[in-house]
Amino acid sequence: MAFEQLKAGIALILEEIEKRPEDRHVLHEELREKIAELRSLGLPVPEDILKLEAELEEDDADDMFDNMPV
Repeated sequence: MAFEQLKAGIALILEEIEKRPEDRHVLHEELREKIAELRSLGLPVPEDILKLEAELEEDDADDMFDNMPV
């Protein structure tokens, strides 16, 4: 049951990321917490969620350089 609840929570976070892209950083942290919960329970993290997490982290890294003077 915990796996299904966490998957549902992840799905809600993903919907919120689409609806509120300006809050992406906060929602990304919530996503990380859900993934950490899955791992702490010894449950598998779906491959698509892992790919999304990697993409979000890459976007965060890119954002860090957006405001740097050239």
